[in-house]
Amino acid sequence: MDELDIIRQEIIEHPSNAWATERGWTPLFTGSARSRVLVIGQAPGRVAQETGLAWSDVSGRLLRSWLGVTDATFYDSEKFALLPMDFYFPGKGPSGDLPPRPDVAGLWHPRILSALTGVRLTVLVGAYSQRYYLRGEKRQSVTETVRAAETFLPFFPLVHPSPLARGWRSRNAWFEEETVVRLASEVQRALDA
Repeated sequence: MDELDIIRQEIIEHPSNAWATERGWTPLFTGSARSRVLVIGQAPGRVAQETGLAWSDVSGRLLRSWLGVTDATFYDSEKFALLPMDFYFPGKGPSGDLPPRPDVAGLWHPRILSALTGVRLTVLVGAYSQRYYLRGEKRQSVTETVRAAETFLPFFPLVHPSPLARGWRSRNAWFEEETVVRLASEVQRALDA
């Protein structure tokens, strides 16, 4: 067993996750010491949790297009590590999925990150990961933070690729024209490192 396997087992056995273990769910994160790009998202969606494959929905397809990579590259743990702010689907809320539990990242991320020694670029998808990892450096809004993405390198903040954010993307044409282009370039640079 490597360090990530040990951590995964500890997450499964942790009392705060008994509800998920009872449902037969496993914590959804992947990676290796050789992963070059780390994607930190919100929490698995329903489809991801049911299939056991992170980002296996419409949002994931759009994210991979923004990153400029194929499915095979994205799901190759030698290249990409996928780490959510919460390891389990939190349930549905009135306007999308419920937020990740606030204590999960602080409890488990430091150990997981210490095992991901090859990471060169960390993509922060959505407000939850940006709030946690950029803390005092993030801007007033997700829009401003994403607009200033290159100033946070080796972190790269992104808006969530959810269909619910379609309106945001249509109001912010610069995102696809500039930010996505820069992101794909940074991803390639990290993979080639």
